[in-house]
Amino acid sequence: MNIHESAEVTREEFKKNTQHKRLKSLTNIGLVAPALSIYLTFSLWPLLNTFRLSLYQTTDSGDRKWVGINQYIELFGNPIWSDQFFNALTNNLQFFGIHVVVQNSIALFLAVLLALVSSRASTFYRGIFFIPTLISVVVVGFVWQLILSPIWGITPNLFDSLGLDHLFAPWLGLESSALITVGLISVWQNVGLPLLLFYSALIAIPQELIEASRLDGLSEWACFWRIKIPLILPTIGVVNILTFIGNFTLSFDLIYAIQGGLAGPSFSTDVMSTLLFRTFFGFQTQLGDHGMGATIATCTFLLILFVVGMYLLLIQRRLRIH
Repeated sequence: MNIHESAEVTREEFKKNTQHKRLKSLTNIGLVAPALSIYLTFSLWPLLNTFRLSLYQTTDSGDRKWVGINQYIELFGNPIWSDQFFNALTNNLQFFGIHVVVQNSIALFLAVLLALVSSRASTFYRGIFFIPTLISVVVVGFVWQLILSPIWGITPNLFDSLGLDHLFAPWLGLESSALITVGLISVWQNVGLPLLLFYSALIAIPQELIEASRLDGLSEWACFWRIKIPLILPTIGVVNILTFIGNFTLSFDLIYAIQGGLAGPSFSTDVMSTLLFRTFFGFQTQLGDHGMGATIATCTFLLILFVVGMYLLLIQRRLRIH
């Protein structure tokens, strides 16, 4: 083969490789395009449009007037709005705290127990714990209202039969206990998802490590703290950050089903999503304000973005490195 023939062969191979790469790129684009178009249509565009809407104010005539960041100044500078905003934010953080301390702790405990039993038994119990997650939120809210009702609920009779009637109180009707009560109901309904995530992480730990730790004389408790917990720390972090996002975006339905749009009593269960609902759409005698509602939604998104970003940059990356 002379130099010209060799160069021709090299040129043909280069051409084939180029065509193959181009075809592969087009295939990848074709596979990604449907999901990307759905994301742009139903996530990114509404998000950008919400931010744009927050820069406008709706006049009495229904027209929109450009006001720039005045709505943000109004939100944080006017006590009428700022008191509602920071009350909802504080309640949301407390709601998140209840889920982290109670829900995720219970889920981790149950996951550890299920990882120790047979696969058939763990499958059965995982299904049992996950069932409440599949129940309609409206049904959950209505049933728990009946259970906790001081008039026709079964809880007062149960406390009476146990001789603990002095401990019962209308927890959903008291400002001091309403948020905690709703939070515990939410824990009961949603504990199944973090349980599955923790369980998946635990059974993925190589059995050789567990057996080696036992040969070294570690007890089951010591093995849990020294071997299992460090290995599932990334999963624990992911569960907590998903809990944070869910508490700010998905807490509306249960609170609305149990406490109504006013998140009573006296806004003691008001969170960012219920405040956004009342502000944007209006409720009872309160008129809807699209501009201020979009401002609250944008602030909520920026808060979630900041917390998630800080977590990914400062915590999750370190956990993966170690």
